[in-house]
Amino acid sequence: MSRIALVSAMHEELAAVLARMPDEQKVVVAGREFWVGHWHGHEVVAVLSRIGKVAAATTATVLIERFGVNRMVFTGVAGGLAAQAHVGDVVLATELIQHDMDASPLFPRHEVPLTGMTRYPTDPTLTAALRSAVPQALQDVVAHLPRSEWLGLDLDKARVHEGLVISGDRFVATTAESTALQRELPDALAVEMECAAMAQVCHDYGVPLAAVRTISDRADDAAHVDFPKFIQTIASRYSVAVLDRLLAQLPV
Repeated sequence: MSRIALVSAMHEELAAVLARMPDEQKVVVAGREFWVGHWHGHEVVAVLSRIGKVAAATTATVLIERFGVNRMVFTGVAGGLAAQAHVGDVVLATELIQHDMDASPLFPRHEVPLTGMTRYPTDPTLTAALRSAVPQALQDVVAHLPRSEWLGLDLDKARVHEGLVISGDRFVATTAESTALQRELPDALAVEMECAAMAQVCHDYGVPLAAVRTISDRADDAAHVDFPKFIQTIASRYSVAVLDRLLAQLPV
């Protein structure tokens, strides 16, 4: 049996996903609401990741142990770190790292103790499927979203980036923090709070993981857009469109 986990970061994203699952049924485990149903003929389990590495790791573990998922796809938002990662762009993760993992001098900085691993790769097959789905999804959203709802962004110029996404248990929202992370991990495209922990769990269980993040801010002192409006108007639409395209093309 193939069962795919659809993990969302925000309530608005999850609501949009559930609207595409006509037969969803709620199951509560570990204080979390897991929604089991179908989408494009696939058995899926939709859930919020919760915020932070431990919460996200718990969610991932329950998905595998209790629901038997054998593929996991994460959608959410992130702060842009690389100069080319603009608000409204999308980052497709190919590697994930915990930027606040530091067990030195016992282990090298960023290395997860006793694993020998620093960077966790996302699954190449799922990531390749997303590579095809994401540009099409963005075109769909931009084509149907009135320009008055673009929040001042040039969404027709939105780009898709691929590379390193970093996770940590703090919300990066100052220029000083952002600059320090850029200096420490110069190839990092974006920063968030969940995916590297989920990647560690998925690696331990041998479950493929793919992750896509919409850039909602520049992880600095400036407020570029109204965050709640961005989530509701743009990010949640991106996420559901990406998943719709992805599931439509994956073999059942």
